[in-house]
Amino acid sequence: MTADPHLTEVAGRAETRSDGDGAVAAKPERPAGYDVDASIQLLWKQFTDSPQQPLRDRLVLHYAPLVKYVAGRVGTGLPTHVDVGDLVQSGIFGLVDAIEKFEPARGLRFETYAMQRIRGAILDDLRSQDWVPRVVRSRAREAERALERLGARLHRTPTDAELAAELDITLDELRDLYGQVKLTNVAALEDLVAAGKDSGSLVDTLPDDDAVDPVAALVDQDNRRQLAEAIAQLAERDRVVVSLYYFESLTLAEIGKVLGVTESRVSQLHTRAVMRLRAKLVEQAGS
Repeated sequence: MTADPHLTEVAGRAETRSDGDGAVAAKPERPAGYDVDASIQLLWKQFTDSPQQPLRDRLVLHYAPLVKYVAGRVGTGLPTHVDVGDLVQSGIFGLVDAIEKFEPARGLRFETYAMQRIRGAILDDLRSQDWVPRVVRSRAREAERALERLGARLHRTPTDAELAAELDITLDELRDLYGQVKLTNVAALEDLVAAGKDSGSLVDTLPDDDAVDPVAALVDQDNRRQLAEAIAQLAERDRVVVSLYYFESLTLAEIGKVLGVTESRVSQLHTRAVMRLRAKLVEQAGS
């Protein structure tokens, strides 16, 4: 159903006419002798004689609480992800259709006629958005009623075999029905995240690629501590070689110039320092 921007605006104005329970909001005081029924009858006569949009919109606003009431009744028992506001939007189209097709001369009560139209528009919109075939919905309701009957009769939860017999189907057909019905169950992700918690938000479940892994940070910190302790136990010259090579990024030749020894000697010192460090770290890990 494609939303008419004008009707959407009327729907918004209509919703502001009602409070959260569907009751009509407080209206300004009417002049003495003002008759609401006479006024609406006159409005109906004007609209019947000349069905213009401004007159129709006034009727929509007058009967808007009907849409809130029907939407609230239909919304009872629907999944939590269904917004009653969306039902109201659909119901407005049903109300407009009822106004345009209603014939006051036939003496029928408009409210009764309109409520049927509003409810039908809401249900049609819900069906159009439903990806589950109607036959599956029907079979699911049959299974639920059968479970209730068996539970009341047996005073316990019935087995799959008993439920299949009650439905006059095979166990394989019942399990196939379970698989189809499972696809009809929808829950808001926010509700699942917040289950068992005081609060929860979908954003809390999204990974932050830039966040520091606390476990990895703790392991890295511990590794650095152990390495620092091992380096501190080296001989002074070995500590200088390790510091210049790994922390100052000097080459072996540059370190040789600093220490006044040949590059090959620096290489020997480096190898000895690494072996001693490895031995220290293995010793620390085993202790």
